[in-house]
Amino acid sequence: MTQMSEKQSTKDADMTDGETQDFVTFTIAGQLFGIPVLQVQDVLSSYQITRIPLAPPEIAGSLNLRGRVVTAVDVRIRLGLEPRAEGAESMSIVAETEGELYSLMVDSVGEVLPLLTGNHDRNPPTLDAKLRAYSDGIYRLDDGLLVVLDVKRLLDYGHKSAA
Repeated sequence: MTQMSEKQSTKDADMTDGETQDFVTFTIAGQLFGIPVLQVQDVLSSYQITRIPLAPPEIAGSLNLRGRVVTAVDVRIRLGLEPRAEGAESMSIVAETEGELYSLMVDSVGEVLPLLTGNHDRNPPTLDAKLRAYSDGIYRLDDGLLVVLDVKRLLDYGHKSAA
């Protein structure tokens, strides 16, 4: 019994002493995703988006956020998933990359989740190729898999993903 409590105590110490990283979680098509909280500028519910002519299909348009022009990207389409149903609600996570603001349109935003960096895994080979192209690894959670999106790669239109 003493040996068991020593193991548990070591495990508890590892949990409290381990370095963590906070992620803003969100879902798209039932899959849980996360991006580092330090990249998030804002979370928006509905917002008026102005369509941009001749933009790629995943560019939903632009919006004005406190005087700054923000490009709205439909992450569903960027990941090669089915478009959102007409009239379906969405939320946006405003992230900054290379000095520009982008509104990442997602199905829903969850919570800020602190995760131990030691539990971060590389992308499994079975992960969809399109997700792997934009993923910075995964975390295995009790109730599923959290895919960490690399925002810079997601928004790099010169980056060629595996289709």
